[in-house]
Parts: sequence; C-alpha cells; structure tokens
Amino acid sequence: MSSLSPWGRCTGDCGPGGVQSRAVWCFHIEGWTSHLSNCDESNRPPKERSCFRVCDWHSDLFQWEVSDWHHCVLVPYAHGEVKPRTAECVMAQHGLQHRTVHCVQKLNRTMVANEICEHFAPQPPTEQACLIPCPRDCVVSEFSPWSKCSKGCGKKLQHRTRAVIAPPLYGGLQCPNLTESRACDAPMSCPLGEEEYTFSLKVGPWSKCRLPHLKEINLSGRTVLDFSSDSNEQVTFRHQSYKAHHHSKSWAIEIGYQTRQVWCTRSDGKNAMLSLCTQDPFPLTVQSCVMPKDCETSEWSSWSPCSKTCRSGHLMPGFRSRSRNVKHVAIGGGKGCPELLEKEACIVEGELLQQCPRYSWRTSEWKECQVSLLLEQHDPHWHVTGPACGGGIQTREVYCAQSRPAAATLRAKEVSRPVEKTLCMGPAPSASQLCNVPCSTDCIVSAWSAWGPCVHENCRDPQGRKGFRTRQRHVLMESTGPAGHCPHLVESVPCEDPICYRWLASEGICIPDHGKCGLGHRILKAICQDDRGGKPCPPSQALQEYRLCNDHSCMQLYWETSPWGPCSEDTLVTALNATIGWNGEATCGVGIQTRKVFCVKSHVRQVMTKRCPDSTRPETVRPCFLPCKRDCIVTAFSEWTPCPRLCQAGNTTVKQSRYRIIIQEAANGGQECPDTLFEERECEDVSLCPIYRWKPQKWSLCILVPESVRQRITGTREACGKGLQTRAISCISDDNQPAEMMECLKQTNGMPPLAQECVVPCREDCTFTAWSKFTPCSANCEATQSRRRQLTGKSRKKEKCQDADLYPLVETEVCPCDAFISQPYGNWSDCILPEGRREPQRGLRVQGDSRECGEGMRFRAVACSDKNGRPVDPSHCSSSGYIQEECVIPCPFDCKLSDWSSWGSCSSSCGIGVKIRSKWLKEKPYNGGRPCPKLDLKNQAQVHEAVPCYSECNQYSWVVEHWSSCKINNELRSVRCGGGTQSRKIRCVNTADSEGGAVNSSLCNQDEIPPETQSCSLLCPNECVMSEWGLWSKCPQSCDPHSMQRRTRHLLRPSLSSRTCAEDSQVRPCLLNENCFQFQYNLTEWSTCQLSENATCGQGVRTRLLTCVRSDGKPVAMDQCEQHNLEKPQRMSIPCLVECVVNCQLSGWTAWTECSQTCGHGGRMSRTRFIIMPTQGEGRPCPTELNQQKTCPVTPCYSWVLGNWSACKLEGGDCGEGVQVRSRSCVVHNGLISHTAVRVEDALCGETPFQDSVLKQLCSVPCPGDCHLTEWSEWSTCELTCIDGRSFETMGRQSRSRTFIIRSSENQDSCPQQVLETRPCTGGKCYHYTWKTSLWNNNERTVWCQRSDGINVTGGCSPQARPAAIRQCIPACRKPFSYCTQVSHGLEPSTNGRVKIWVYGVSGGGFLIMIFLVFTSYLVCKKPKPHQSTPPQQKPLTLAYDGDLDM
Repeated sequence: MSSLSPWGRCTGDCGPGGVQSRAVWCFHIEGWTSHLSNCDESNRPPKERSCFRVCDWHSDLFQWEVSDWHHCVLVPYAHGEVKPRTAECVMAQHGLQHRTVHCVQKLNRTMVANEICEHFAPQPPTEQACLIPCPRDCVVSEFSPWSKCSKGCGKKLQHRTRAVIAPPLYGGLQCPNLTESRACDAPMSCPLGEEEYTFSLKVGPWSKCRLPHLKEINLSGRTVLDFSSDSNEQVTFRHQSYKAHHHSKSWAIEIGYQTRQVWCTRSDGKNAMLSLCTQDPFPLTVQSCVMPKDCETSEWSSWSPCSKTCRSGHLMPGFRSRSRNVKHVAIGGGKGCPELLEKEACIVEGELLQQCPRYSWRTSEWKECQVSLLLEQHDPHWHVTGPACGGGIQTREVYCAQSRPAAATLRAKEVSRPVEKTLCMGPAPSASQLCNVPCSTDCIVSAWSAWGPCVHENCRDPQGRKGFRTRQRHVLMESTGPAGHCPHLVESVPCEDPICYRWLASEGICIPDHGKCGLGHRILKAICQDDRGGKPCPPSQALQEYRLCNDHSCMQLYWETSPWGPCSEDTLVTALNATIGWNGEATCGVGIQTRKVFCVKSHVRQVMTKRCPDSTRPETVRPCFLPCKRDCIVTAFSEWTPCPRLCQAGNTTVKQSRYRIIIQEAANGGQECPDTLFEERECEDVSLCPIYRWKPQKWSLCILVPESVRQRITGTREACGKGLQTRAISCISDDNQPAEMMECLKQTNGMPPLAQECVVPCREDCTFTAWSKFTPCSANCEATQSRRRQLTGKSRKKEKCQDADLYPLVETEVCPCDAFISQPYGNWSDCILPEGRREPQRGLRVQGDSRECGEGMRFRAVACSDKNGRPVDPSHCSSSGYIQEECVIPCPFDCKLSDWSSWGSCSSSCGIGVKIRSKWLKEKPYNGGRPCPKLDLKNQAQVHEAVPCYSECNQYSWVVEHWSSCKINNELRSVRCGGGTQSRKIRCVNTADSEGGAVNSSLCNQDEIPPETQSCSLLCPNECVMSEWGLWSKCPQSCDPHSMQRRTRHLLRPSLSSRTCAEDSQVRPCLLNENCFQFQYNLTEWSTCQLSENATCGQGVRTRLLTCVRSDGKPVAMDQCEQHNLEKPQRMSIPCLVECVVNCQLSGWTAWTECSQTCGHGGRMSRTRFIIMPTQGEGRPCPTELNQQKTCPVTPCYSWVLGNWSACKLEGGDCGEGVQVRSRSCVVHNGLISHTAVRVEDALCGETPFQDSVLKQLCSVPCPGDCHLTEWSEWSTCELTCIDGRSFETMGRQSRSRTFIIRSSENQDSCPQQVLETRPCTGGKCYHYTWKTSLWNNNERTVWCQRSDGINVTGGCSPQARPAAIRQCIPACRKPFSYCTQVSHGLEPSTNGRVKIWVYGVSGGGFLIMIFLVFTSYLVCKKPKPHQSTPPQQKPLTLAYDGDLDM
C-alpha cells in the first residue's frame, strides 16, 4: 500500500502556474514502510500537482461576491421545530438569515477556490441574526360612498368599494371583502308582468381555430358542417382555397375557422329569447383564422470543442457551446422559439495534455540615456553646445511573452515572441526611468614647483655638456568621465654644464634603546654630493637663489599625448580567457591600446622628439581588456494578427501584421540589428458577407369560411365578408439563391407577416377602385399632394356610398419640405488641438509628440429640425453636425531665473572662506508652468551655490632691507665701540605681483610689522665676543609649561680684562601660543553639489578645502601640519546627486469613444490620456484635465410607440367577450423628456419589433346584471416595514386591488375573486397606526384606525389596544331621569337635569309664599323674628372605578 503526506505549500509562478508537492511512500499492510518497488507503480499517486499561487497583485483580479441576504426565518428550537408566531409578539421576533459567498474572477465572474480570496480579505459572514416583525394584517382604505340607486320599479342594489393600502405580511390576516352591497331603500315593486328589463346581445369568446372535417367538404369544393366535437382524429386536408402558395423553404399555412356563441341576456342576469336582442348588423359568429403552429427548430448541433485545449486546472475552465437553427417561425399564436445557443463550462483533463502556457512581462535592455529630453524641458530652445551630461531619461520596451520553465530557458537561448499584453496579469514593469550620463571633468593640478638644478638626462650615460632643468606639478584631483583630461605634469628647459648628484649615506654609532647595551638604533646621515669630486653639497640656503623671472630663454619643452585609441586585438599578446575587466563588465581576452606622443615647445608648436628628455617620455602602448562583442538580439516575430473568421461587409481590405522587438542593441562590432521590425500583409480568403433578404410571394385570394359552415351557422349563402389571405415567404441571398431561414432572421428584425385580413365585398357593400398615386409635389414648402379613388359598379348609385365623410374619395397630405432650422445645442467642448500625423509606433513615447497648448478648435453640437419642428439628421444643417470656432490653450510658462552671477569674492581675505553665486527670479510661472524654487531667506536669492575658497594669507607681506651699519650713540667721534642704533627700510608688497611693487602698508598685517630700528653695539677690542644665538630647541608637541626650551651661543674671543663674558645659554618655559604652538588641519564645510557646466541635474561632486591652522588661530603653511605628521582627512570630495526636475510626461490622447447615446440630446464622447512619468522635484505639474469631452451630433431618435388600448370591440354585440387593439406608430424625438414626440413615416423606424400579441388582447364588457371586476385602484403610497419607528428594510412596497361589483342579487354567487397586486418600490416612509375616537354621545362613540399621514383605514391598529365604543355604569343607573357621568375616579349615576329644575321651582315658590306670610304678619301683628328654611342637601352618589379596560 502507498501512503501520502499532506500537500505542501504552493510554490512557483504566480497564478495557475504554481506547483504543490507531497511525499509518497510504500508501506506494508501491517504498518511498516517498505521500498517503493514493492508497490504497484501503475497505482502510484502523483507527487506533484498544479495549483494556484496567490500573489499580492491578484487582489485586482479576484474578489468576494456575496448574494443578498435571504429572507429572515425564525430560529428553530433544539429539536428543529420552528417557533410559532405567538400572540405575545410586541414588535418583532428573533430570526436568522443566510446568504451565499463565493470567490470569483472579476473578468468573467467565474467561481474559483475560496482560498484565493482569503489571501487578501477574510470571508464575509454567511449568517447573521435578524428580526422578523410581528404579523401585519391587511390594511384597506375607507369605503367609497354608496352608489346611486337606479330609477324604476323592482329590487335594486347599490354598492360601495374600498382599496388595499398594505398587503398582509409575516402571517397577518388576509384582506377583508373590498365590496359591500345592499338593497336600495323602499324598493317599489313592479306590477306583475310589467317588470322593466333591458336586454343586451352578449357575445362569447372565439373558439380555437380548427380545420373542417372531410365530410364537411364535398367533391365540388363545397363544405358541409359537422358539429361533433368529440372526434379526436386529425385529418390533414388540402383544398384549393385553403392551400397557401408552396415554396421549398416556406412554412405551409393552413386556414381554418373559429366560432362563437351569441345570446340575449336580461338586466337581472337571466337569459332571454334571442329575438329580443336582434339588431342589424348581427354579430359574426364564424370567421377564418390561421391554424396555430409552434416554432420549429432543428436538433442541437454537437458540442463544440472545449475552448481550452490544455491543462489549466478547475480554477480556470474553458467553455463549449452548441446551437440549433429555426426551421419555421411560430404562426397563428403558436409557441415561440426556444433558446438557440447553449454554453457550458468544460475542464480538459488528462496527464498527456500539456500545461496551458503561462505569460509574464518581459523587458528589453535600457536604451541610451537621453539627457536632451530633460534639457529641452528646461529650455525648449536648447541646442547642443557641448557634450551633454547629467540627468536624463532612458526607456525600454515592455512586452508580454510566454513563460518558459527554468530548465528550458537554460537549454535554449531563444527569446520568446511577444504576445498580446492582455495575456499578462499583474502590473507591467516601468518603461522609463531617470538615468545619469557622467560628466567629464579635467584634472586639478598643483602649481609648478621651482626649476631644479641642471642635470644630465642620464647620469649613467652622460652625453656631452647638454642637460635639462625640470619642474613638476602633481594631480590634486583626478579627472572624471570619459572625456576628462589631465595636462602634462613635467616641463623641461635645456641647460649646459650639467652635474649629476647622488646621495652619500654614512652610519652613526649605535645608540642603545635601554641602558648602555642591547638593542638600539643608528642615525643615518645622507649627504647630497656631485659626481665630480668629494666636495659636499652646499647648504640648503645656498641652493636657493632669487633672481628676476624670465631671464632665461622661453624654451619650456614637454610631452603631449593623444587620447588612447580603442582596445584592439594584438597577435603578439596571448589570448586570455574571458575575464572580468576593471569596471566589472565581462571581457573577452587582452588587447592593446596605443596613442601618439609629441614633443611640444612652449605650448606653441610641435618639435622633434629628441629635444624632449627621453626619461619622461610617456608610454605609447598599454594592455587592455577587449570588450566582448554584443550581437543585436531581437525577439521572434509575434504571431500574425488573426484574419477575421467571419465574413466582412463591403469591399474592405483587411490586413494582418506582426512585429518584433529589439531587446539588446549591437555593440563592439557585433551583428547589427535587422532593418525590418514590422511586417504587414493582406489577409487572404476573406469572404464578403452575403446579404440575405426576405422574398415574399404574392398574396393569395381572400379565403373565407367554408360555405357549408357559413350557411349552417349564419344561414347566408353569399360568399362575402372578412377573410384571410396568405403568402409564402422565403429567404434568399443577394444573388437570388435560396437560403436557410436562420440567415434572414440574423440580418433582419423579425419576419414579414404571412397572413393578413382581407374583405370580399358583399352585394350591399360599397366598392372602390384602388387609390391612385400621389400627385407630384412642387418646390414650395406649403404645397400638398393628393390621391383619388372612385366608386365602382352599383356602389355609384347607392346613397350611403355617396357620403364623403364615411367613404372619402380624395386623400390629401402635406409635401415634404427641404427647409431646415439649425439651433446650437449644449455647451462648447473643451479646446481640442489638431493632432499631428501619428506613425505606428510601439513602446513608450517619452516626449509626447502631441502638442499641449496653442491654437485649437472647440465644437458645439447642432440640433437640426424641419419647418414643422421635427428633428432631422444634423447633416441637413451642417456637414459635421457641429459649429466650430477657434480657441487657444495658453501655454504654460515656467519660472524663469537669471543666469548664474559671477562668483563673489571670498568671504575671508585670509585663509578659508566661502564664495557664492546666485540666480534671481526674472519671471513668475503661470498657466501651470514649472514652479519657482523656494526663496532662500538668508541669501535673498532663488537659487545659490556656495563653494569653499582659500586666500593666501601672505598675499601681502612685509619686505625688509638690510640693516644699516651700527651708529654709535656717542658724541665723541673717536670712540668706535659701544652701544648704538641701526635702521632699515620696510615696505608692504603684493607677493602675487611679479614686479614686487609696494602697496599701501595698511594691507599688510599691522601686528607683524617688522621694527625699523634696533639697538646694536660694536664690541670694543678688550670685550668678549660671543657668537649669535642659536635656534631655540623644540618644545614638545603638547606644549607642557613644565618643559623648557634652550638656546646657546659660544665664545668667539675672550675678554682681555677680568670682566666675565655674557651668558652662553638661555632657557624659557614652553608657553602655549607664545613660544610654543600646536597645529591642526582645518576643514571647511562641504560645498553645495557642483555640476558640470553642461549638466542640469544628476551626479555632481561636493568639495571641501583643507588648511593648516596654528593654535592661536593663525593660518600657516600646510607643511607645518605635515611636519607634525597629523592625520590627514581622506576625502576632500564626495559624489552627490542633484534631483532631476522632470516635467509631467503624458501619453497621447486615445481615440474618441463611441457616443454615450445612440441618438438625441445629451450624448457625449470622450478621450483620455495617461501619466507616463509623474512630476519629479519642481517639474511642471501634471494637468488636471486628463480626459476631454465633446457633445455628440444631435441625431433624431426614431422609435416605435404603442398607442393606448382601444375600447373593447365586441364586433356587433352589446356585451361579452371582445378584443382590444392598440396601434403602433413611428415617432421622432430628440431624447429630452420635455420634448413631445412627433409622428413620422413608419419606414424611418425600420422593421417593427412588436408581435401581434402586443398589439391585440382579449377583453370583456360586463352585461347589465353581471357581477364583474372593477378597474385597478391607484397604487398606494410606498410604505416601509418599520420597527419602533425605524426602517426595517431598504425597499418598500405598494399595492393595488380590483374588487367585484354585484349588479344583480341572483348572480352574486358567480362573482369573481377580488385581486391584490404588490410591487417593490423606493423612497418609502415609515407609517404608524393609532386608534382615534369621537366624543361620547349617549354612552356611545365612534372608534376608528388612522394612519400617521391622516388616512382612515381598516386594519393596522392592534386589536388588543382598541378603545371601547360603548360605556356602562357599575352599578347600573336604574333611577328615572338619571345617566352616567365621568368623575376623576370613575363613573357615577346622576339624576336628570329636569329633577333639579323642579326642586328649585318648588323651593323658590315656597320661599316667596313664606315671605308673603311674614310680610302680612308684620303688617297685621307686631314684627316677628324672620324664619329661614333651606332645602336639605343631596348627597352625591359616588362609585369606585374598578379598573375595567372597557370603560
């Protein structure tokens, strides 16, 4: 048995080219592994398989595709039972909803493995919680008012209707009845036998079309009718009057007949005798018809081969297709044609199949760096003034080619042929980049040294008395670049009496390093000595002389060399193997380079070579590495562009082309590139598309219903009336050859009619001649044209035929007019520049060859109409369909700076400083030009360069003359010894001036001014004579103040007297900056990046200067630092980079797109350009306008328009089943909603796309007494399902309904069902429903439901929350004249108001009587005490509120 490890990671190329591997081993059935040979090799599982390796750029190719969320379903219980919708639902219940998630390819929407998309984004959730709103009952509107009762006696009905506002949702109650009927009040019964009825002729629907039975047709061509409909036999019959014209390719049309019933109905819905409804003309009960036949197609073709013929895996399947043709179209209302093309995915499997090719981006080598492209951006008028160098742009070709396995690439060096770029996925490599051409700089050399002594050219072989004096200079900075040049470094002048010098070295004694013995060192002494004798060389002071310059002949001689020639093969040099040269490039052997050497005199002319010293003669030959020859490498030609497989219309010449790309230019004598990179040829065997058209035959005679059938049903024998005529239609090619029907169906829209209605006039009908042709039109736009016809036969004598309104004999119409009105439409387009002629060019155009500014044209569309205001083609008004006018796109003006100023003076007059040059702003940019650099606030300049500079500190120095003789300060002339003074002259001179002329003494350092006088003494003969002081000994470099320095002198003549001589030594401490100094190198800051004069950007150099500075800050000569062996900085110059300022580079404009609309106003065309290279640095920014638009010419829109449905035509009946028709008409409009369409000739719209079923439909007219459906109600307002006032969904819904109307109570059982329609809608609102109540009236009130927009409805409000419409007292009111009233805590019985008035009346009357009695007693008797009596108060009866909800 074999065992498998899991598949490993997908490795290899991006996409389907990846490979997965796994380990396969053989193991025994008992579990131990064994050798692979023990397992059956034929059953061995594969170790590798192809896989899809996901790379980052695949995120642009694949994405998650999610469906909409499915309906929310209730969460099931643990056992899978769905929760019931409980009555306790308040607002909503919890549920779950699902959706499907797939990873798809964006290009063709095919599904791939989910792992690919999971590499970029997690898989979206497929399940989420949701809410299911509580059940919503159907909501209906209020009833309409009751219909009016008709007058007359008998039982009458009146009705009222209502409409559906919201359908039942989520299990809510269905809609109630939308109709209510009731009998009219106080119906007046009719006397017996005198009931008032109306009678209507009712027509039934037409039966299906059928053919007569054989027995209905006699041999003479007459037919007999058989009404037996239970016969199922199908008899095919052919009869002269029923047979269409036959054609080999045509559809045989059979004409049959159909019938309908006619009966008389009473207004109460009952049938009556037909004689009560007889009218003239009587409706047709039989008519001709076309026997329906379904569309007939051929069998399916076999499946086409799979579009993929190689292995690509299940992630990228191919497809295959099959088709079938139409043999016969449907006629007579038969079933239409099914789908004619079928496609399905297919995957090609099989180990023998090769893997599908994979493609990847390839590039050529970078082309030569072009500096001129950037220089022209800086200055459009730039022209070559010297070798251009610095920053530039280089390009390369980018192409798509088939990927090869690594092993095959190593074996074959063939370059893959380019293929279509669409085959390569992922971003393409850049086709351009910034580059740098190194600038050449000459050597920087030091000043000349002093002339040396006169020496023999060769001391070993002295030639006579001829010698040379030489001087040297050395290279301070090497040259750079290919054209960098170094001047000569040695000059010679001839001299006479030369001397050869040599060094004589002697060794001193050995001085031990430690103690008195052991290792030590010797001090060597070297003496410069000439060869003539043993005389020592003069001291160094004597080797220096000062004299006036140029006192010798101008005879400087030096060697001049030509540049080195190319490296060439040398037969004498042994060929070496290919190696790596100095610059790291591969080389092929060793060769030699040569150059010429000249002896030049005084920079003027060439002289004989023997006049220059041979010892300094430069080399003329040197070895070099031979560069390898590089042959031109081009790709193979691409495949020829495919010739069209399909036929071509017209006489167009189709060409195919192929190309190849240079990916390596020839170099070093390699094979040159071919001249032909693009080839073109005409396609062969391109077939012209045949033009197919329908060929109709003549219409047949008008075919009527068979005579026997007509006579049996209608009782008439006259063969007249409506019939049908047919024709055969075949498909033919442009050379009149018969063709398949499918060919004509492909090229035309639909098929001409095969049958049409016709009329055979009856004896009583009016007959006419055919219409004449229209009369010709005059040139006048107001002219009309007419045509005529005449009555024929007996019709000329019939009175009804003379009625010109019914039967017009003349038709008049307005003539077409060629006067057109032009009107501009839309805005002006962008300013469009003329395009130069474009050559077919592959690859990138770095310098866009299309102009970006200047004079152009702008366009405005023209709307053209005739004198009636109908839109017509704009070519009638303007050849191009546009108004044009000139325009100007202002050219961008870059920031303009001045030229470089001269270098300023060094900021320091002595030592190191900085010198600066600047550029100033001349003109500011505008129109999108290159912006200016930021102003340097420190230097107040737009651009500046700073470099270090060095001024010699001893440029102005003091020059002293010799001291005068010592002048004794004694007045006695006789004394010639003792103290005195001596003087000298000093002056300030410019050392750079060869004349040494004096300058103003203020220019010299005043601190270093030498003394003009000094004390002196002349020693008397008896005094000690001491020598001059020697030099002070050196202080240690650390200038330690504890260290001392010493100087000495020695006695030259002792004193003759006893006086002691002066001291012979002196010491002093080493004090820093007084007698001891320290030295250090001083470095300047780095300069700004310096470019060559011919460069504007790219590689440059930054330099700094080095000086030697004493510890007291005084600059000194460099040898001071060198003597102290100070560490010298290594780099005095470093490379640097000046960023290239690159203007935005744009591609050319693409071609104009197709118009966004096929006709009418509002269409736009656009074109686009792309950014090839974005702006860099302070380059000219990219324009914001990367696409341009212009309005399309306003062409008229022709379209077929369907008219409104006509009234239901019953063809003679009063009610029943009929037909509605609508017309189609060709109209023209300009595409605007506000523009009214105008009818025009049908020919302008082309063939009609409408079938007969679109133009005709069945309908019915209810008879009096019939129960029938109303028209559809208006669509209700769009309503959203909401929970707690918040929208539950994005799409709302609206409804409409049809209900039935009962005309007669006897027929109400046969009423149709009411109909409800619901459709989704947008822009819906949330509505809420609340109960509304009226005021109480006699313990009753009205309760209704109202929607939040104020509409009263039925349904929608919660039944549990419905307020009570009737109220009762608890306990009940049982007293007379009492009723319920509302108090704060409930309802209480109260007495009636009439009781209160009576009590008040009795009390008031008693009170008046009492007053009268009292007054009488007062008058009769004495005055008594007044007596006052008040009626007892009534106690109110109060009832407690028991909390009943119904109160």
